Amino acid sequence: MPGGGNRNYKNPCENSWFHLFAIHIFPFCVSINTARNKQGFSVFNERLGDNVPQSTAGIRKRLFKGIKMDFIDLKFQQKRIKGKIDANIQKVLAHGQYVMGPEIEQLESTLAAYVGVKHAVGCASGTDALLMALIAMDIGPGDAVFTSPFTFIATAEVISLLGATPVFVDIAPGTFNINTDKLERAIQAVKSNNPSIHPLPSAQGKLIPKCIIPVDLFGLPADYDAIGAIAQKHGLGVIEDAAQSFGAEYNGRKACSFGRIGCTSFFPAKPLGCYGDGGMCFTHDDRLAETLRSLRVHGQGPHKYENVRIGINGRLDTLQAAILLAKFEIFSEEIEFRQKGAGNYESLMGGNPSVMVPHIPPGYKSAWAQYSILATSESNRTALMDDLNMAGIPTAIYYPKPLHLQTAFKGLSYTFGDFPVSEDCASRIFSLPMHPYLDKEDQKKIVRFLEK
Repeated sequence: MPGGGNRNYKNPCENSWFHLFAIHIFPFCVSINTARNKQGFSVFNERLGDNVPQSTAGIRKRLFKGIKMDFIDLKFQQKRIKGKIDANIQKVLAHGQYVMGPEIEQLESTLAAYVGVKHAVGCASGTDALLMALIAMDIGPGDAVFTSPFTFIATAEVISLLGATPVFVDIAPGTFNINTDKLERAIQAVKSNNPSIHPLPSAQGKLIPKCIIPVDLFGLPADYDAIGAIAQKHGLGVIEDAAQSFGAEYNGRKACSFGRIGCTSFFPAKPLGCYGDGGMCFTHDDRLAETLRSLRVHGQGPHKYENVRIGINGRLDTLQAAILLAKFEIFSEEIEFRQKGAGNYESLMGGNPSVMVPHIPPGYKSAWAQYSILATSESNRTALMDDLNMAGIPTAIYYPKPLHLQTAFKGLSYTFGDFPVSEDCASRIFSLPMHPYLDKEDQKKIVRFLEK
């Protein structure tokens, strides 16, 4: 599950905890600082940007001198909807149902309708969403689960937590998503226990292919037509890791609607993020939905103290649901602003030999959780990032080390060279500021430094 706690990401609002606690009773990571920062420059002055909605055009204009650009601008988003957020929080404080309050069901029905599925089940994080999905599909020891090594650790972590084995499959260089040709070979290799067909984890014994977890990396859906055909051919389940892709589309269908269960994250930096941790599972299957609702409350049955299975404490907080309901009111608009921001980057960087911009195939629509580009080499990336950071332009690397080379998975005995595309991308990739309120003048400044 991409996102989470990447050490290269510097929270733009890390100094605002006390202020937010005093206003909203609980700490959440977004800044609503007063109108002036410590340099004395106005933060919410008039800003004339192509991406700013008409209703807020003219609210502010960024003053570059002495101010670092935001990697993700949660402050301006909150400025737009602060009244609604405050009202929703006060409503929860008034009714006092902090656990599984009415906002949970309201959010679930709202987002299920948006995605186009029958059921949505809120949970405590994107990681819990993946874990619950695997449990609901009876994944356990001896099972092989195929996924990408170029993602956040949570995607494979939950597989190992259940005693199953992650079988990594390299990515396609243009999209950073799982390579479906190599996926077919990996399944054949597991079935025949033949690592000459495709790299396999060692010392795991005979594995049974059970499930595929494609990752919609950086907000771009995977190739679900090809994945679905492969899964059907081999009798495998599919769990969509849509941690970064809520709001994206593939051939006219929304992300989170693919596979038996789709999982997303509401981590603050995600396209639809709360002010803490949160997640959700989506499914058309009535039985799976019932199981997921049970799993998130310790395997609860028909009554509070009747437990029909082993589950987890994985509930979404009512306060977070209330915040997400407020944010969702402007979400579709924000997705379109992200499209415009990505288009600006592509047009501004066209022809720059120092970088390769993301590729969006026909029929796809990315949620642009990140805007990640490839430098020509690792040293070129270091130089470009240094120049940008010295100019007050934040950058991040998602992800600096593929999962098959992480210490946590050393027991699988994968080695360098097993997944060369993931390894190459990890050495050259870096991300630029991306959010709905990214001003085109800011983007021009970023691109000027890349051209240097």
